[in-house]
Amino acid sequence: MIDFSKIEQYRENNRIEAKKALGGLPRSIWETYSAFANTHGGIILLGVEEWADKSLHTVDLPDPDRLIKEFWDIVNNPNKTSVNVLSTKDVFVQEVDGDHIVIINVPRAERSYKPVYVDGNPLCTYRRNGEGDYRCTKEEYQAMVRDASVKTQDMLVLNEMDLTVFNQESVRSYRQRMRLSRPGHVWEALEDEDFLLKMGAVGIGSDGKKHPTSAGLLMFGNEYDIVREFNAYFLDYQEQYDADTRWTDRIISSSGDWSGNVYDFYFRVYNKLIQDIKVPFKMDGGTRIDDTPVHQALREALANCLVNADYYGRQGLVIVKKRNSITMSNPGSFRIEIDAAKSGGVSDPRNGAMLKMFNLIDIGERAGSGIPNIFRVWREQNWTTPDITEQLEPERTTLTLLFSKSDDKKTAIKSDDKKAAIKSDDKKAAIKSARQKEEIVAYLTDHISARSADIAELLGVKSTRAKKLLSELTAEEIVVAEGGNRNRTYKLKA
Repeated sequence: MIDFSKIEQYRENNRIEAKKALGGLPRSIWETYSAFANTHGGIILLGVEEWADKSLHTVDLPDPDRLIKEFWDIVNNPNKTSVNVLSTKDVFVQEVDGDHIVIINVPRAERSYKPVYVDGNPLCTYRRNGEGDYRCTKEEYQAMVRDASVKTQDMLVLNEMDLTVFNQESVRSYRQRMRLSRPGHVWEALEDEDFLLKMGAVGIGSDGKKHPTSAGLLMFGNEYDIVREFNAYFLDYQEQYDADTRWTDRIISSSGDWSGNVYDFYFRVYNKLIQDIKVPFKMDGGTRIDDTPVHQALREALANCLVNADYYGRQGLVIVKKRNSITMSNPGSFRIEIDAAKSGGVSDPRNGAMLKMFNLIDIGERAGSGIPNIFRVWREQNWTTPDITEQLEPERTTLTLLFSKSDDKKTAIKSDDKKAAIKSDDKKAAIKSARQKEEIVAYLTDHISARSADIAELLGVKSTRAKKLLSELTAEEIVVAEGGNRNRTYKLKA
């Protein structure tokens, strides 16, 4: 929370918006309300102005209680806002140096409430970035609408398609894997059509006939049929071991020499991911066990990437394996807070039917423990903490897994080609830093100043990583450093 006694040390950012409001509620407050609710939440300050040096200063509001009443009257008016995401404790008066200001804490809206728009017009949907509030594109709006549905988007029955879209080899392979995972299952004796119906790959359409669902098409369809429904569908796996070569090995869904569906992509890619994993095998009763927690975590990560992708999104799904890292990037933002996902216990997949299909062959985790398990395994290996970032335009979620020791830089660049590894690390650092820098700025917004140890604890990273991020923010003139090495503190630049 903001230390209001030091408000002049704060700056407007992705989480703070200041407005004088001496003439009543500013009209622009509703754009900010929508933007905060549709992004990561934020604080609106009424009775605060921004000076030329970007510092914030209070201006005594003549009647803050009237402003609050006016705010509640309007935010509860469905002709003005599509939904009120606030509770009474989110709006209050604060006295600062004898001045009275109004604080409005806007939380991140639950996905079922999004998009949060104003003026009774869905086109007036806003989001927040470093530049302030911006009107959402049609694609961003549509993505929020899809995610708001109670049903996951892969449950849609595709009435214009018939069952010939299924790749029979994919279906046969899946059924064989399920027999091995669940011998004697009650569905084992069913014909393919009835089997696919039971598992949600087939549904009954408006014409009373059987048609593929979106989940069935994605999992078992042929690529040329999949792109009829999902225009931007593209699965891409790359191995980048050579700095002078864009990729040394590649699997793409559009190559035409395999089905191109999600199910087959999973196994082709997983077998590539584990080829170079140097994790000691274990023994159980004299039997060698090659399936280590690292292998299990990689299965979780890959399945998580595939079942949470927004296949209606603008860009495809990309997985990149380098000498010392794996990056998985899928279209679509997180449906829950990233911190909540890391904590576990909450499962809200974008494609629930696909998750069920993976679960039936013992892949994936329904209880919301997949991401915490990945973080736990990396911690047990003493590897650098995995990083999850969200990109808004276009919407993407990226998971970066490093196989370097968290406290050993030499391990991170240990390869046959040091130049390639260094270049790779630089690119990975750039991908990782976006989300972490935002967290640092938000923290400094609330705490005025911090030591590198505070930032390391905040992000769950080693001190070296925290110092690197702070140095980058300093070079970008977002943060300033004060004091010597041992007593150095950081704060937002005035």
